[in-house]
Amino acid sequence: MSAQPVKVKRPASITVEDCFRMNEKALKLKLVGSDVGFGRRILEPSVNRPGLALSGFFTYFAYKRVQVVGNSEHSFLSQLEPKVRLARFSQLCTWDIPCLVSARGHRLPDDLLQIANEAGISVFQTSMMTMKFINAATIKLEWAFAPTTMMHGCMVDVQGIGVLIRGKSGSGKSESVIGLLQRGASLVADDAVRLRLIEEREIIGSAPEMTRNMIEIRGLGLLNVAALFGVGSVRMTKRLDLIVDLVHLKEAEDLERVGMASQTETLMGLPIAKVDIPVAPGRDVAGLIELAALNYKLRTFGYNSAVEFDQRLLKKMADEQIG
Repeated sequence: MSAQPVKVKRPASITVEDCFRMNEKALKLKLVGSDVGFGRRILEPSVNRPGLALSGFFTYFAYKRVQVVGNSEHSFLSQLEPKVRLARFSQLCTWDIPCLVSARGHRLPDDLLQIANEAGISVFQTSMMTMKFINAATIKLEWAFAPTTMMHGCMVDVQGIGVLIRGKSGSGKSESVIGLLQRGASLVADDAVRLRLIEEREIIGSAPEMTRNMIEIRGLGLLNVAALFGVGSVRMTKRLDLIVDLVHLKEAEDLERVGMASQTETLMGLPIAKVDIPVAPGRDVAGLIELAALNYKLRTFGYNSAVEFDQRLLKKMADEQIG
């Protein structure tokens, strides 16, 4: 089965409102003052501490990022003369910053809060320590800004291996997933899989919110996997390790028999291991997919069955020549 080109979406920005709604609980965020700045856009997946900016130095100011006010910034502002403090903070708010977050449960003084709101900037408060918030917020922002694509297929977690199952309509993808679930696998997504590239090093698969925990079987309709097999049979996300293409037996004449050559497919710029499995009436496709996942795991540990067979064959030939 030839690889199909995928359309990758790369978000250029996200709104302050979307960031707040998605991460309100995880980052312990609380809106302080007005939501006037909810329409502003975050342009970079990182955060910035505006200490130098509050001191009047705006060269290389990372104004496109979320601005975090920690202990140092609060202490610095409190030691300034009232007029100087208002002037410095007003100058900061003239920049097109997305929003302000006050860490460690600190609250901006009312006069500074009013300046921010009048400038169209929303202010948030978090009880998290400054560095913990910065680390957590950076991870959340990188996730939101990560390139994504949608792919037709099913994704399962087979003994720790994230497997994407592809095939033509009617090839038995969902039926194979049911067989894997009965063997203890976990469903990630059925029919449509959202893939997200994280830091150019791994691809994470998940299901669209509408079809999460659901699987469609012809003749039975939509089934709730968590209700049928238990909550342990579903996963929200999983790293993609292996692609399995289901091909009809008539199209499988040229498939690898020994397995010396390892197939890979470039997906979102990363090489992903790939195997083709012929399907035909009576074949235990779910069992074959599980074997493919276990064989992939063995190879990650440095063991290759095909190489061992090749070594045995060479040894036998050498022994026969010596004899």
